[in-house]
Amino acid sequence: MIRLLLYVLGGLLLGGIIHIAAILLLPDFANRDAWTSLGRFGRDGAFHLLPMSEPGTEPLPYLDPEMAYAACRFSLENGPIRIKAAMPDDFWSIAVFNRRGSNVYSLNDRSAERADIDLVIATPVQMAQLRENPIAALDQSIVIQVPITRGFALIRSFVADPTLLGKAETMLRAANCSAELPSADAPAPVAPDEKN
Repeated sequence: MIRLLLYVLGGLLLGGIIHIAAILLLPDFANRDAWTSLGRFGRDGAFHLLPMSEPGTEPLPYLDPEMAYAACRFSLENGPIRIKAAMPDDFWSIAVFNRRGSNVYSLNDRSAERADIDLVIATPVQMAQLRENPIAALDQSIVIQVPITRGFALIRSFVADPTLLGKAETMLRAANCSAELPSADAPAPVAPDEKN
């Protein structure tokens, strides 16, 4: 009976030590989220080409070695952001993630039915403001509402042949993650033949 009591007390003591250690180590591990790890590639508000994925050196987990990737960290605290990119004819996709790396939106060339990316990302409040004051210049944009204020966008482009890697990387480098939204009262662009 005494031996059983000692085992129970030892188990409780060991469990308490593990619990306290986990609580003390949690802040250190909490700062190692996907958003933070992408900070090493460059400033926010711009796409940065990620190194080609090789076993053991992936910049993010689960990256496909047949794809070229570019990532952009963003903040919606000062307003919506607009992502614009001309993409190659091969498969491409764009995904929006929260800080922890959970996907909140994704789109690819087949579902977009277009060869370029023109995506506006807004919070629910910003989306309501855009609905109240629509911007004519965004008629062709895909406008999405996300439940986050900080996150990152990841564009991937299929590289069918290693000789096409340079073309894919050039397009990814040219992607814009902070294109300005035109103001609601800005006049709609006039086609050249409509002038005069």
